[in-house]
Amino acid sequence: MRIGIVTTWFERGAAYVSRQYKELLCRCGHEVFIYARGGERYAIGDPIWDRPEVTWGKEPDAIAVNAVNKQDFLNWISDARLEAVIFNEQRWLPPVLWAREAGCRTIAYVDYYTEETVPLFDVYDGLLCNTKRHYSVFSWHTGCFYLPWGTDTTLFRPQPGVSPTRRGPVFFHSAGLNPARKGTDFVIKAFSRLSGESSLVLHLQEGASFKIPETYSLVEDLAAQGRLQLVVKDVPAPGLYHLGDIYVYPSHLEGIGLTQAEALACGLPLIVPDNPPMNEFISPESGIAVPVAKFWSRADGYYWPQCQVNLDALVEAMQSFVDDFSSLEERKQAARAYAEKHLDWFANASSLDGWLETLLVKELPEEVRHKICQEEVSSERIAYRHLRGFPLLWNILLFMRNWLRRHC
Repeated sequence: MRIGIVTTWFERGAAYVSRQYKELLCRCGHEVFIYARGGERYAIGDPIWDRPEVTWGKEPDAIAVNAVNKQDFLNWISDARLEAVIFNEQRWLPPVLWAREAGCRTIAYVDYYTEETVPLFDVYDGLLCNTKRHYSVFSWHTGCFYLPWGTDTTLFRPQPGVSPTRRGPVFFHSAGLNPARKGTDFVIKAFSRLSGESSLVLHLQEGASFKIPETYSLVEDLAAQGRLQLVVKDVPAPGLYHLGDIYVYPSHLEGIGLTQAEALACGLPLIVPDNPPMNEFISPESGIAVPVAKFWSRADGYYWPQCQVNLDALVEAMQSFVDDFSSLEERKQAARAYAEKHLDWFANASSLDGWLETLLVKELPEEVRHKICQEEVSSERIAYRHLRGFPLLWNILLFMRNWLRRHC
């Protein structure tokens, strides 16, 4: 089958998801083509991302998040002779209608949705849910398929890193592009309260917005003591997990929590919130789930609330690794064993090929078509186009759109 994937395509979590699907489908004998949505960051010239099967989408003529240029998109479908299109985190739905009208089966990788948009997923023939939490929302859909998430356990594996002569554990935390959402401030505060020998490595991607003023002095003090290392750069897979022993990830909200599977595969036990989907990776062998202190809604109306761990409980979980340092290597081996058994992506997703072959074209409810058509002709597509006559305002709106893509 000739399959297209519409996605972000540069050093970012969403692109790693698409790449895992691409690699799996290629192993099954399908031809896979990538449409890198225009308006987002391009990785042109990067040998990891810039491949012959990649089409770098033109700048979209709509302000909507995840918008695509219609004619460029249709040309891609036609030129590649696609039979199916998988949309990764596609919030603006008109392209799904265009793909249907072009004769393609349409599939969503489920990640972002609100109470209002859940019914609109009826526009897709199939839905791919990689967590039990997502599946619980969309099990009503006739084409919904639960595919437990995993990672490439050959690429992500234990490797030499931390000095074996150290006398305390090294905690590792990946803040990505959004430290505020990843609970980075809680990691810093909790670490500062630990007793005994230990150290912390914080990894942020380039361009990350690290605006947590109350932790500035803590970061400076801990760095001056030689206990904290801050790394700010984009690092391709398998990343920097080898710098740590334990992965601390008190994230407020996750679609999947990609780094959790990667960390376990690299032999790092987890410390995460006791809340889905983060705790879907937790067992006695794989780490500790920390109790949640409170929940609150996100401003953009995302379906699931954010969570905040109990800080004292986070300190206790981290302290347990300091106090029981002698058993750390055994716990790291158990984390790797758990990943080999439960998180091998190519084993977990082995049934995807058969599901694709039997996926039927779904009848599109008229009310869903109507709502999406309204979206296409809304101010996000027509009124904003006229704003091109006002360059300053147009550029402000483009900046706002791209900021939302990076931080939401």
